[in-house]
This record gives sequence, C-alpha cells and structure tokens, in this order.
Amino acid sequence: MKTSRLEAFSDGVFAVIITIMVLEMKVPHGADLAALRPVLPVFLSYVLSFIILGTYWNNHHHMLQAVRQIRGPSLWANLHLLFWLSLIPFVTDWMGENNFATWPVALYGIVLICAGCAYTMLERSLIKYEGAHSKLAVAVGREIKGKMSVLLYAIAIPVAFVRPWLSCSIYVVIVIIWLVPDRRIERTLQE
Repeated sequence: MKTSRLEAFSDGVFAVIITIMVLEMKVPHGADLAALRPVLPVFLSYVLSFIILGTYWNNHHHMLQAVRQIRGPSLWANLHLLFWLSLIPFVTDWMGENNFATWPVALYGIVLICAGCAYTMLERSLIKYEGAHSKLAVAVGREIKGKMSVLLYAIAIPVAFVRPWLSCSIYVVIVIIWLVPDRRIERTLQE
C-alpha cells in the first residue's frame, strides 16, 4: 500500500483530535477579563496538547515521506499510535478542569509516554520493511530526542505525585525540545 492512504487517514484523525480538544473549552460566563481566570488552566493544557499533537503530526508526515510503502504490521502500529493520541483530549480536559491536580497530571504523562513508545514502534516497523539502510533508517539514526522524551515522561509521572507543577514543567521542557526543528528526514530526502 502507498503511504498516501495512511497519511490521509492519520491526518483526518489528527484533525478530529484537535477539534475535540478545542470543543472541550467552554466559554466563560461574564464579559470581563476576570471571567477568563477559571478557564485559564483549561486553555494552558489545550495549548500544551495542541503543540504536542502538532509535533506528532509534523513528524508523522515527515516519517511517511521517507518510506515507499506500508505493510500490515505498520498499519497496526499506526493505529496503536493514533489510539494513544486520541486519548489526549480526555487527559487534557481532565488536567485543565482540575487545575493540574496529581492524578490528571500523572495520567497525562502516562498517555504521552505510551504515545511516544507507540511512535517509536511505528518508526521501527517502517524501518524493518524498508531496511537498515533506508532513507528513514539513515534519517532517524539513534533518535536522541525520542528517547530523551520518553525518559523525561518516565520521570514526570512519579514526580506528579509529589509536585504536579514540576511534572507540567517537564512536559513543557519536552515541548521546547521538539520545537527546535529537526531536519534529519528533510535533509535525507533532499540528498
């Protein structure tokens, strides 16, 4: 199967996930700026999750550009990734609605670590069929950012039970790490 069909399906799922997240934000009662205060945690959790989803979408797109075709195991690996990403609206809303309380922050990290592992599984699945010397394998290399992200999520989850705000800070650090453009796949495709 060509990658375009999988990419189109995944793009649709990403769009639905983001739409669900934004629809979860409720309009405050009141017309002054003070009315926004109660929805600020929901908005901040939305911004964090939007950037995380945008990063996954961007990297997913680049990854699929580096492969020629998709096989059955990669389809399942992609669905596994989309499953974990589809839980982000739920944990985002729970975290924001409860002012970044312990369990919502910890569960947010659990969903993110599972999504990170699922992304790695998809990447490995694609590389397995493309070969160790494929464009994707060369571009991915040792995948430092991905491994560092999973490690930081693993640290942030137990930290949530001591200092939820510190866990949230770790999540923000991971976002900042990924906001630095990673041009490995683009460079590999241009060569």
